Amino acid sequence: MNSVFRKAYFTLLSRSLNPNSASPFFLQALPFVVTSYTLRIPFSRPRSAQFLSLSVNSCSMAGGDGHAPLSSFLTSLDKQFEEFRTQLEESGSLRERIRGVAMEIESSTRLMQASLLLVHQSGPVPVEVLEKAKAQIDVLKDQYCRLAEVLHECPGQYYRYHGDWRSETQSVASLLAFMHWLETGNLLLHTEAEEKLGLNNLDFGLDIEDYLVGICFMSNEMPRYVVNRVTAGDYDCPRKVLKFLTDLHASFRMLNLRNDFLRKKFDGMKYDLRRVEEVYYDVKIRGLATNGESTGDQGVQA
Repeated sequence: MNSVFRKAYFTLLSRSLNPNSASPFFLQALPFVVTSYTLRIPFSRPRSAQFLSLSVNSCSMAGGDGHAPLSSFLTSLDKQFEEFRTQLEESGSLRERIRGVAMEIESSTRLMQASLLLVHQSGPVPVEVLEKAKAQIDVLKDQYCRLAEVLHECPGQYYRYHGDWRSETQSVASLLAFMHWLETGNLLLHTEAEEKLGLNNLDFGLDIEDYLVGICFMSNEMPRYVVNRVTAGDYDCPRKVLKFLTDLHASFRMLNLRNDFLRKKFDGMKYDLRRVEEVYYDVKIRGLATNGESTGDQGVQA
């Protein structure tokens, strides 16, 4: 067969050197050459096919043993999400109870705020205004006691649900501080606010930031109160309020506040102070302000 291959090769070579020669012989000899050459290639099975057959055989030999790990995984997965479902349902039920009490606190706060709006009128403020507002303190104390009982069921998770009553507590602290200032002319301390609301327990107390935000809310009421008191003829009120806000602003300056909601409310306090300064300046240049350190209530008359 080698001699035939060599003969065909030299014949093709000699004809390729002659351009005038015809090519049918090449076309006739080519299948024979290719056939003769390919017959010498031994047949071998691809390795991928061997690997595939081994894989299939190994899987078929495993039989039902491969389903055991999958079944165990699905069982543990169902158990985990069943626990998640139970925890979420309990948390949702607890949150609904907290929000129910928070709505009652908000309702009492609105009644207290509606009563205190009368102190901004341009005229003598009767003492019944404060008495009506103070009547809601006992109601708030009972509501916060109920809220503490609800949170007692989940110890250590105060700040997890704190957002559900944060805004209501800030408003309560603001109103309590404003009423205390109207009666005494001094700032309501944090411990005094906790005592008024019955929040003396370490597990449930008045958050410091809520108290400070409430004090900032209280300062927002001062400029309006000063203008109305001057209109009513109380020309010494701007001096008292100016001294109070100046001391309060200086005390807040001691705190290293972050760039958050409390910092924004504190930044607004300087505008309240500026408005009171303008009222005091107008009263002073007109010769209406008194120079003495008068004492007494802040415009609430019997």
